Amino acid sequence: MKLPTVILLAILATFAMGMRAGPAAADEWSDADSMMVRLPPSAFPELATSLVWWLTKCGCQIPQPYEQPKGERANVIHGEFDHRGQTDWAVLCSRNRVSSILVFWDGSPASVDTLFTAPDLNFLQEVDAGKIGYSRLITRVRPSDIRKRYAVWANGSKPPVPLAHDGIEDIFIGKASGVCYRHKGQWLELAGAD
Repeated sequence: MKLPTVILLAILATFAMGMRAGPAAADEWSDADSMMVRLPPSAFPELATSLVWWLTKCGCQIPQPYEQPKGERANVIHGEFDHRGQTDWAVLCSRNRVSSILVFWDGSPASVDTLFTAPDLNFLQEVDAGKIGYSRLITRVRPSDIRKRYAVWANGSKPPVPLAHDGIEDIFIGKASGVCYRHKGQWLELAGAD
């Protein structure tokens, strides 16, 4: 599977971060990674008890982006990611400072897809002078919004497949995004925003 634009940008950011200033700078970024907010699955009452139990058993924590308003939570979403009429859940799961998008089909831990695994450190960026923040966010994106993104960011081209249900936007805040879209049982990367 082709790496999405957001993952490629994260890899480049990590390389650039390593080039910044040497060991002291590397320690600063590592410290930011260890101090970022990661919430337990139980902090998301909208998740079914079976999903909370499964995520907890697997050691998942849910990383929160730096710009999240106080009291609000991110990186747990639901939508119709396979077909209309079925509610699926997606969770950004961080284990040992590495995150993956987990998609629970029909809201069940019995059927899970794992997408785009990357170190959390890859999604850190300087957000203010001297402040480093975590910048990965997943959101639900509707077919009409995917078409609009193609019109704006893909030179007016059309999506490569018919769009009949929601996708998952994997965002590197302030940088770029890619859309994970399931078509005929396969995950595709569609154009996001640059």
